[in-house]
Amino acid sequence: MYVGTLSFDLLLGDVRSLKEKRSVVRPIVAELQRKYAVSVAETGGQNLHRRAEIGLAMVSGDVGHLTDVLDRCERMVAGRPEVELLSVRRRMHTDED
Repeated sequence: MYVGTLSFDLLLGDVRSLKEKRSVVRPIVAELQRKYAVSVAETGGQNLHRRAEIGLAMVSGDVGHLTDVLDRCERMVAGRPEVELLSVRRRMHTDED
């Protein structure tokens, strides 16, 4: 069994309140869950208006499938025009780690 995680550090566009921030972050989280069946949540920067951290995790029996899904998730987030992707951290683990 393989576990993969991604952590996205995002700079949000013209956001002036936490309410506006939620209106940007929630659709990204929902789309990742719906399209890729991954576990995902906002994991950091909750009190900052223009920054967000989104973390996701996935478990698979096939490392190739896991890598493919994580790649697609990363491309989806990077392609969102309302955010700037500042950094991505990727980690892969096996059940033997």
